This record gives sequence, C-alpha cells and structure tokens, in this order.
Amino acid sequence: MWLTVIVFTAALAAQEAPAAPPGASHYTRIDAAFACAGATDASAFPALAREGFHAVINLRTAAEEGADIDGARAAAEAAGLRFIHIPFSGASPDPAVLDRFLAAVSDPANQPAYIHCHSANRASAAWLVKRVMIDGWPVARAVDEAGRLGLTSDTLKAFAIQYVAAHGRL
Repeated sequence: MWLTVIVFTAALAAQEAPAAPPGASHYTRIDAAFACAGATDASAFPALAREGFHAVINLRTAAEEGADIDGARAAAEAAGLRFIHIPFSGASPDPAVLDRFLAAVSDPANQPAYIHCHSANRASAAWLVKRVMIDGWPVARAVDEAGRLGLTSDTLKAFAIQYVAAHGRL
C-alpha cells in the first residue's frame, strides 16, 4: 500500500502546473473554469483563447499606468474573447464591484474566465469572495487560497471579509 501512495505522489509531483502565457504575470490556473493573474499584456490574449478561455475579466482601472483598457478590449475581442471590464480600486474598494464580479464569474457564457488586475491582489480578493459566496467555502480556506494566488494587501483582505460578513457568510 505504501508503494502505491509513493508512486501516486511522485506522479502528482511530476505534473507541472500550466505555464503562464507569454505576457501574463502572477498566473495561476485555478481549475478548468478559471485562472487568476496579475498584469497581462494584450499579446497574451491569442494564447488564452487557444487554451480555451472564453472571457477576460479585467479588474484594472483606466487610470493605472500601463492598463490600456481600450487596447486590451480590442485585442481580446480580436482573439475571440469576451472582455469584461470591472474597474476595482484597491485604494477605495466598492462592494458594487464585487457584485458585478460575482455576476460575471457566475455566467456560464464567461467560462472559462481569465481574471486579472495588476499584481493579482485585487483578482485574488475578488476570488476569495467568489469562493465563499458562490462555492460555499469557509472564510479561512478562501483566505488561504487567496494568499497563494497573490493576495498580500491587508486592506483588500479585510474588504473581502467585510463583504462576505455583510452578506451573512462569515
């Protein structure tokens, strides 16, 4: 029995996580339906389409350096991807943004979805909320996963936890 466990564990360890498409930073393929990332150059969109993504959910604000929302939209659409722009300010987060995010990730037409911001902080905070509100995860488990995805901001973590608490999920 131990040999079986060792062989199985070795086989899992040998499997590599999907590589980030060129032009994507802080990329994590979460499951078959979602990936979370940081800054993503528009040149990555054709590769995302080839990987089977149907939508790009961009959480960057238009005022961010290097965001180029219009260029990203055009590149995504040229690659055959839906482009969903939900500006999420890390400095002054708004619960309405999370409402829009939850609606976008819940729509099967948007799956698989590639979710990104600049550093993966806001994408991970929004993902934390999705895990609790939609998937029914306990907050501690969702916080742990969000940390592995790139959530380092205590402000955004507190905002996400306040959001789920306000919705009776704490």
